[in-house]
Amino acid sequence: MRILSGIQPSGRPHLGNYFGALRQYITLQDGNQPFYFIASYHALTAVQEAARLREYTTGVALDFLALGLDPAKSALFAQQDVPEVTELTWILSCVTPMGLLERAVSYKDKIAQGLSPNHGLFAYPVLQAADILIYLSELVPVGQDQKQHLEITRDIAAKFNQQFGEVFVMPEPYILDSTAVVPGIDGGKMSKSYDNDIGIFDEGNVLKKKVMSIVTDSAPVEAPKDPSQSTPFLLLSLLASEDETKEWEARYKAGGMGYGDVKKRLLELINDYFGPFRERRRELEKDPDYVMDVLKDGGMRARAVAQQVMDKVREATGLPTTY
Repeated sequence: MRILSGIQPSGRPHLGNYFGALRQYITLQDGNQPFYFIASYHALTAVQEAARLREYTTGVALDFLALGLDPAKSALFAQQDVPEVTELTWILSCVTPMGLLERAVSYKDKIAQGLSPNHGLFAYPVLQAADILIYLSELVPVGQDQKQHLEITRDIAAKFNQQFGEVFVMPEPYILDSTAVVPGIDGGKMSKSYDNDIGIFDEGNVLKKKVMSIVTDSAPVEAPKDPSQSTPFLLLSLLASEDETKEWEARYKAGGMGYGDVKKRLLELINDYFGPFRERRRELEKDPDYVMDVLKDGGMRARAVAQQVMDKVREATGLPTTY
């Protein structure tokens, strides 16, 4: 199956990114044809400093490779290396109803987070549709809360196909593990936007400070506690074995345990699990040419598909090139 997903270059990934999506992207490499792109055009809606955007873009490539992406199985590329996607965005804009964009929850959410409203932010779903459709993607990994994004893409594809003929594949959602909703250090959903995240590549005192600052209730040590309402336990359960998780659950319910004990064990588990990934990333940082070669190769593979699709789009819409 042709799989398509993108990740915005907006800083280092956190535990929520990993357990909610990245881990599953790596798993999907086997037996499929994944196209994973670094969504630099999308990032321009929020990151408008050239040096920072370049740094973040390279950073995402390093992160993917360190976490186990295999360039032989997956095409990893930067969005800007396939300029046809912006051409398709304009063409799709001409068949996209305004009402469809006005109903997009993501635009309202971004404004609520304090981003300045602009056309890029408002038209974001059209670029997203172009990203998906230009590679004839069959499966698109999305979280349960992101299903609307793909529904908009399907609506746009249907409008185009109805108007100009059957050019685009109708993509289907691949719902990511809904159980992996990862709480942040304040108990809310982990997000860089809320500054409540624990980074995959955080280390030393930075990591320890974040883990030890996880918000807990004021229950005394001797009191029984509800593990399902405890952020340290919920994070620990993502990393610990099934047997260990059950042991901690029993300790919670029995009482006589302080939250500091859980946090210390959580810190150990994070270091054990992500330590090899951190080491791999450090090695990759020493070989920037390799990372650039991976992106270049992925971009060439992705663009070859995009160019073929755009030839069909231009022909269907009466815009064939004259040379």
